[in-house]
Order: sequence, then structure tokens, then C-alpha cells
Amino acid sequence: MKTSKMRRLCLTAGLAGLLAGRALALAPESYPNPGQPLKLVVPFPAGGTTDILARMIAQKLEEAWGQPILVENKPGAGGTVGNAFVVKSPPDGHTLLIGISSLVQQPWLMDKLSYDPLKDLLPVAMIARSTNRLVVPLASPAKDLRQFIAMVKAGPDKYSFGSYGVGTLSHLQGALLNMQAGIDLVHVPFQGGGPLVTNLIGGQVASAFVDIGNALPHLKSLRPLAVVGAERAPGLPEVPTFAESGYHSLDRYGWFGVFLPAATPGPVVRKLADEIDRIVHMPELTARFEGMGLQAGVGKPEEFQNTVRADAALYGRIIRDANIRLTP
Repeated sequence: MKTSKMRRLCLTAGLAGLLAGRALALAPESYPNPGQPLKLVVPFPAGGTTDILARMIAQKLEEAWGQPILVENKPGAGGTVGNAFVVKSPPDGHTLLIGISSLVQQPWLMDKLSYDPLKDLLPVAMIARSTNRLVVPLASPAKDLRQFIAMVKAGPDKYSFGSYGVGTLSHLQGALLNMQAGIDLVHVPFQGGGPLVTNLIGGQVASAFVDIGNALPHLKSLRPLAVVGAERAPGLPEVPTFAESGYHSLDRYGWFGVFLPAATPGPVVRKLADEIDRIVHMPELTARFEGMGLQAGVGKPEEFQNTVRADAALYGRIIRDANIRLTP
């Protein structure tokens, strides 16, 4: 009897010691582990906007924490290969995902996804956000959104809108405008922003939702009719928002953010979130974001989490109502 009691006491003490050691290991002051580099996973090829932002963040994290920060590009299947890699990584704060808005669109577009982004990934901090605008070629007779809608209604099946590809944000926004305005713009998908803008300027498509980064070099050849977002875009004060013209749900921004595996301990999440927030609001990075047509991320982790959930619900409704699917 005494022996059994002694064993129970030893087991209890051992478990308490193990838990105390784990708590100490997960304390903010012990993160990141000096012997373990941080890995920033970009689920797209090198050279794109997401990759550029990741390398900016990596450089500043390395300077702040004094240890190697690695950027790993894991492209494939529209970003799902890199996303899944982070989901399956140890939840210790050393493997980060640099995700974009498409992260919460994919479950609605794909029949099989090995993870649930809302359950398996934790939004930590928004790095930057972007706004799209509806633009037409300079030669278009439409001078504003009202004229454009009237023109399209007068010529059913005659006019089109281009996008960066099936299921992309520019596609969803075009589909939403079709439904809300009662028009039938024909969708023409392209492989990215470059080909889209080239064909738009050439008149092969009548309109497109494009971000300022892709439109910036061609502003003299394009006419913006309305901007997506809650407020007018910097540099385009004369162009109204869709909300001002009576359209709803076209006030959501595209975003780039940091995500961690969902089981990552709270103290680690908070320390990383605070550091990312400090970095993205450094004047040097804010200026670089603006040069890319982006705005520095806004809000605390809880606000970013709310944004991610709200966007997932909105995009899910658009994808369902417009019957958009990605086919192999």
C-alpha cells in the first residue's frame, strides 16, 4: 500500500515537473529557440508580391532576433502545397506561412483539400492589404460606373471581364458585380496580372478588376471606374467606391498575412504578432509597401482573425451563388 502511494506521488511529481518544463519552454522569453531557425513558407514561386513581402519580413525579423530566418518557396496547386506543409509542421512557432486571401477561398473551389484553413491555421498578423479597382481601356465609351453598367445591359453577351484566373479575387469580384448589377459580363481568365493587363489595354477584354501593383505602370492606358474597399484609394480621390454607387460586399480588401499551425501556444503567437506588427509599421517598410501599391496591415491578431472568418463566409457565398469551381 505504501509502495503504491509512493509510486502515485512520484508519478504526480514527475508529471508536474514535465508540465512545468513545457510551460517554461513555451514562455515568450524562450521563443524563438536560438538553435532553431525560423522558416517562412511562401506557397508561391519566388519573385511575386508574396515572396517579396516575405523576404522583407524575414530580414527585419533576423535583425531583431539575431538568428537565421529562412524563406522557403513551396509552390504548387494554387498555394495549397505550401499551406498544407505548414499545417503539418510542429506547432512551435518556428514554421510560418505567408498566406493571402485565396487561402479562405480554396475550400469552396476545390473538391478535396487536406486541411481546413479556418481550423488548422491561426491568423497571427496582417502584413499588408491591397485594393482592386474596376478598370476599362482608355478607348472605352464608358466614363464612369453608371455608364459602364448601362453599356453592358444594352449589349448582352457583348462585353467581358478579365481576371487573374478562375477562382481568384478578381474573378469573384467580377462575378459579384454581375449578380448585383444584373449584367452578364463574360469571364475571361488569364494566367496572372501581366497577360490580363496587356489584353485589357489591347481591347481583347472590356474590363477587369486589377490591383494597383499591376495597373501602376499602365495608368495612362486605363480608366478606373470604381474602387473596391471601404474608402477611396490613395492617389485616386476622384474615383468612387462601389459602396458609394450602391453596391454592397465590394468593400473587402485583399490581404497578405502570417499564419501558424492552430495548436501553437498563445504566448508564442502573441510575441510573434507583436514583432510583426512593429515591423510592418516601420517607416521604411510602410514606404516600400506604398511603392508596391499596398497599405501596411491594420489591427491586432483578433481583428485579423475576424477579417479572415468574415472573408471566408463572403467568398463562400459568392462562389456558391456564381457556381464557380476549379476543375483538375
